[in-house]
Amino acid sequence: MSEIGHALAAGYASMAAWSELIDRINVFPVADGDTGANLRISLEPLRQADKNRHDLSGRLQRTATGNSGNIAVAFFLPFVQTDNPQQLEKTALQGRNSALRAVAEPKPGAMLDVFAALVEALTSSGPEDFACLEAAMRRAVRRGPDLLPELTKAGVIDAGALAMYIFFSGFFQKITGEKQIRIEPLRYFSGRLSPRDHPEDREQDRFCIDATLQAEATESNLAEIGQLGASVVVQPLNDRLKIHIHTGDEQQLRVRLAELGKITAWREEPIDRQQTARLNQRHQQPVHLLTDAAGSLPKNLAGQHGISLLDSFIVHGDQARPETLCRQEKIYRLLREGARVSTAQASIFERQQIFATMRQRFDRCLYLCVGSAFTGNFAAVTAWKAEHDPENRLHVIDTGAASGRLGLIALQVARFAEKNDDPQRIITFAEQCCRNTEEYLCINELKYLVRGGRLAKTRGFFGDLLHKKPIISPHPEGVRKIAVCRRRKGQLDMLLDKLVAAAPSLILLQYSDNRQWLKESVLPAVTRQLPSAEILTVPLSLTSGVHMGPGSWGAAWSS
Repeated sequence: MSEIGHALAAGYASMAAWSELIDRINVFPVADGDTGANLRISLEPLRQADKNRHDLSGRLQRTATGNSGNIAVAFFLPFVQTDNPQQLEKTALQGRNSALRAVAEPKPGAMLDVFAALVEALTSSGPEDFACLEAAMRRAVRRGPDLLPELTKAGVIDAGALAMYIFFSGFFQKITGEKQIRIEPLRYFSGRLSPRDHPEDREQDRFCIDATLQAEATESNLAEIGQLGASVVVQPLNDRLKIHIHTGDEQQLRVRLAELGKITAWREEPIDRQQTARLNQRHQQPVHLLTDAAGSLPKNLAGQHGISLLDSFIVHGDQARPETLCRQEKIYRLLREGARVSTAQASIFERQQIFATMRQRFDRCLYLCVGSAFTGNFAAVTAWKAEHDPENRLHVIDTGAASGRLGLIALQVARFAEKNDDPQRIITFAEQCCRNTEEYLCINELKYLVRGGRLAKTRGFFGDLLHKKPIISPHPEGVRKIAVCRRRKGQLDMLLDKLVAAAPSLILLQYSDNRQWLKESVLPAVTRQLPSAEILTVPLSLTSGVHMGPGSWGAAWSS
């Protein structure tokens, strides 16, 4: 598996690095701006396909989500069952046929066309001729607007097709050993990457459903399911059917599916037709901002200010998911139940791809990096810059911060950049923010730090036995212990004293699984003491929350 596995991992990293752009051009089948996110979730098992082959097919089938994710998983299943590059023509053909069978109403101009072009090019030239393979896939992507009215109206190529083009560019770069290949969608698809308008969606398709049905994959069952909604993708899974479908009546759909078999899994989400519009209304800034998702800056707030986020992964069992795409309530529930949940950084290669993407997309980029005492991201980007960024287009600051302090630094810099055109002034302001921003994090139970290996078991046991509730603060040299309180009220009193003394103009309150308590107890108390301050409430970053545990909370502030 090593050669194919390495190639699959490289393909995933390449695609993930461009997921923000992929989301931005997503207008088909609905303009909900989530194709890149769904593919990152669905194909995540391929991220370490070179290291962990155990039940790879099963993990892919379980993680498949969304229209694009389910189609892509159907295509890639044959790839995880081979380790011979010479069989890629046969493997791609099997994948193309599998994906085609999974789609109730295949449409020309989208992801399936890239699969077909890849099969044709592999048949004519083999896996070693990267130039031929790349050209064939690129032509398929460029044809999309000529074949799909939705793409024509919006003036973009298909998001899923672009994602697969990028994936296989990275994949074949690894297979062929081509060191000089650059993935350049901005060059090849210029003029087709900024939606000018959005197609009129079917208003009756208001919900996106992912379900699993215990039923046979008979021709009649597949035909009936195909008539129950729009964007239908069905994939056989042992004695079950994995179904993705858009509908306006989720209750009626549930009844109809129950007539065909037993529903064993069900997840529904409202289709957010405003997401793509929001992605394309970002402020044009002289310096684009990149920071780590380890800062407590929610994805939607970051998007409103044009800030890109570099994800870590939240790991549970054999599944990992990008931090910003996790359901927070699920993670805290798992922690409360005693499940083993941990964090992991993106691979060095994936981070390098993200840095390269930033350099391609923006003339100037400022990376507000999580403190080097907490992760290896500063070392990784510094090493990458030494070889690939001689013009210093990607400027890096080691903020010495994490969680809310990092998020607040990024937010302040973004606001400043919206009103200032001088890149050097923005960088100078960012350095000032690093010095003027502080944070207190309040831990509710020490056992989660023990479980994650952040605290010795004996100290954790006696700390909980005595109901100790520490206050800590991230600094450039690492985490400082500020105080230990007996009750949560003691933590709040100490925080209020600190805030009153600092008299900050901007405060970021952070919650874990205790949002209601924070809004009812902490927010009013802070507002009473500092009525003129701007106060935002945001979720604590999951990178911090996983280690600190449920019940944790905190505040970051800037004077």
